[in-house]
Parts: sequence; C-alpha cells; structure tokens
Amino acid sequence: MSKKNYLFMAVISIFIVLLLSSISTVASAEMKAVISSYGPTNQTETFDQIKAGRMAVKGERAKRQKALLNSRYDLTTKTTTKVVMSGGKPIPTGPTAKLNGTNWMELDKMTPEQIKGKGVFPYKPLPFSDHAEGGMLFPEMITKLLPRLIRFDLDFDLPEHILPDPAPAMFLTTRPDLGDVAKGRLITIDNYYEIFNGILNPKQLEGLRLLLTQFPQQQFNATEDRRTDRPSLGVTCFDCHANGHTNGANHLVGDIRPQEFRHRIETPSLRGVNIQRLFGSQRALKTVEDFTEFEQRAAYFDGDICMAAKKGVNILERGSQVHFMAEFLSILDFPPAPHLDIYGELHQAKANTSESRGQAIFNGKARCDSCHPAPYYTDNSMHDLKAERFYKMEMANGMMMAHDGPIKTFPLRGIKDSPPYMHDGRCFTLEDIVEYFNLIQQLHLEDKEKTDLVAFLRIL
Repeated sequence: MSKKNYLFMAVISIFIVLLLSSISTVASAEMKAVISSYGPTNQTETFDQIKAGRMAVKGERAKRQKALLNSRYDLTTKTTTKVVMSGGKPIPTGPTAKLNGTNWMELDKMTPEQIKGKGVFPYKPLPFSDHAEGGMLFPEMITKLLPRLIRFDLDFDLPEHILPDPAPAMFLTTRPDLGDVAKGRLITIDNYYEIFNGILNPKQLEGLRLLLTQFPQQQFNATEDRRTDRPSLGVTCFDCHANGHTNGANHLVGDIRPQEFRHRIETPSLRGVNIQRLFGSQRALKTVEDFTEFEQRAAYFDGDICMAAKKGVNILERGSQVHFMAEFLSILDFPPAPHLDIYGELHQAKANTSESRGQAIFNGKARCDSCHPAPYYTDNSMHDLKAERFYKMEMANGMMMAHDGPIKTFPLRGIKDSPPYMHDGRCFTLEDIVEYFNLIQQLHLEDKEKTDLVAFLRIL
C-alpha cells in the first residue's frame, strides 16, 4: 500500500472511530434521559457504599430544606392552651406563612393571575425533606419512643409544636363510656393485649395486633439499600397512624412518576373511618380493606411491586387478616365534641358568640359546608381546588410544584388534633388553613370573620 493510500485509510479510520464514539455518546445520553417507572432492584453497591453516598449529601440537602421552610414560614413556637388537643397538647396558632413584600389585605385584593405573576402565593406545594430520595420519615418525638424508626440519612424537617400529640387519645365507637382508652400511652405490640383484652372481641384484637406488627417497607427492611443502620423487620400501620390517629409522619405518594412530580403526603387520621367512603388522598379506593391491601402491597414500596418482591412484601389474607384489621379500624371514633348537638351542629346554649358567628360564616359566606357538611363535616367526595392558578410550575428542592389535582374531602371532626393541614401539610395551623381557603375561594373574609371561623373549627 502506498504512503498516500495509507494516510487516506488512516484518516478514514479515525473519522469512523470519532463517528462511532459520537453515536455512542448520543445513545448513552439518550439512555440516561429515559425515565423508568421501576426502581433499581439489582443493587451494585454495598450497604456501606450506599450509606456513604447518602451521608455525603445529607447535610447540604437538610440545609437547603431548612432555608426553604424559613423563607416560607415563621417557625417560632406559638401555641395556645385555651383549646388543647384531646391528649392535652397545646394547639399551634398562626398564621405562620411569611408574606414577603405584601400583606393579607393586599393579597385579598389581587386576582389569582396577579398573585401568580408576582410569585407571592404563601401556600405553595411543600417538598419532602429530601425529595429526590423520599421514603417514610418520622418526627423525633416518635423516634425517641421507637428508635427502630430512625433513618441515618434524613432528619425530620417540621418543628414539634405544629405536630399532633405523640401518643394521641383513642376513642372507640363501641365503648364511648371509656373515653380515652390510650390514656397517654403509645399503643404498641408490647402493651396492646394488656390494654385491650376484655374490651375488644377476638377479631378486633387480632386486627389490632396486625396493625401493630412490623412488615418490610422500602426504607425499613433487611436489604443493602435500606435506610436504617441495622436490618429492619419494617414498619407498622400504627407507626404513622399512632393510636389510630396520626403523628405527623410523612412520605411521598407511591402512585406518581417521575420522582419530582410525586406529592409529599401527611399521614391522615384514621378516626371516623367508619363514616368514610373514599380512602387515600387521591386514590379514591372504595373500602378500607382495599386501602389496607394497597398500602401494604405497593405503597410501602413507593408503588413498585418489583421492590416489594425484593424487600419482602408480606401478602395479607383478605378474608381474615385484612378483614380483622378493617374491623378494628371501623370502631375508631372521633373525639367528643361537647359543643355539638345530635345533628353535629353547634349547641347554641354551649357556644360563645365567636363560635356562633363562626358557624354562620362556615355555612354562609365561606361556603365551607358545600364540601364539609355536618355531622362529620365531609361530603365523601373529591375536589380539585385548582390552586395552580396562584403559583408557577417550577422546581423547589427537587420537587416540581405542579397541579395538585382532585383531593379527598377529609372530615373536619376533631380537626384541632391534626396539624399540619392539607394533604402535604403546607398549612401549619387552623389560621393558615382559613387564609388558604380565603385566597383559593376568593372569599374576601374580614379579620374578625377569620378569627370566628377558627374558633368554630376548634370546637368541632
């Protein structure tokens, strides 16, 4: 081969190599851009490597979340003992939302478009502590009582004064004469039998035992990609729904992809399950049995059935175990409301002037009863508030502030026991929830009307 031909072939060879390399790079970029519905079930890293990677980003992401919360809210402790939770804990007072460069009166005069354009809506969707990571996360007041729920990679982000009682009161529809059965105790697998034997029937007792039994979950299991230092048996239903209520634990919903579009979800109370007809903030499952199975089979594992298979899903038997759990759940009652009559409305002889005015506003100008009618203050339906009218769709700490969509109407009975509010906990106090709906519904409530409405909500 001549020197000229050799040089020509060399140039062609180099060109082909560069072309193939370019194609490979593009293909690789395209592969990386693919968003999968599935998680990585076949880990290539050891537990120590996974933990090291998570710990390397823990501090910075916690700092970023704290900065976001401080920019949106006044997190100083503000509570009142005039009205307390059923377990005796003072309730938080607000509003806590910070109004950067404006005030409530100015906001009330703006249109949704103006609020959105100026970026001053005070109750935007709330990201998870580390939204890219997700998973069940428990407040310190609970991990102190149950150290097995400590995650090495994340700390809880909300202050304790805006959370429910760590050991909430528990009321039973079958034994209202007993009042609070828990009496300040956190019901666990260690004490349930002693407390409830002789009160529950055998099926209910077995259902309660299962609700207090650990089952594997995405972050709490025995695999190398767990988020606990030691292998874990998992979590229980009542780890989040403490005493059949809630302790403020949160996670990300399992039924949305990709990750940045998943909603932070606050644990709702299980009180009054017997009068509810829809289950799940957005899933609209039709029975508590459906919800129990859905949670344990899939939602525990970020909605990924492949992860569930890997990490040890425990398939409950529908005709006995799920049925027994549901039978116990169906007797969890709302707390007593001495100011309400047999129709669930205000007993005028027991109400003060502010509460009476609040009920009139609730049923009148504020139109709250359109979705929250007495006696249980729910219409057992779902509603899309279209809150996205007020804020831009943009990223916030790894979460896309997208549309909320239709959300279940949760009962308002005993609402003072359940801060923070909304499905993602973006409203920390009852005052915040009143301000939120005043804007969303464009009610133009006066300050006195807001105060009276809060007074009424506190006695439900």
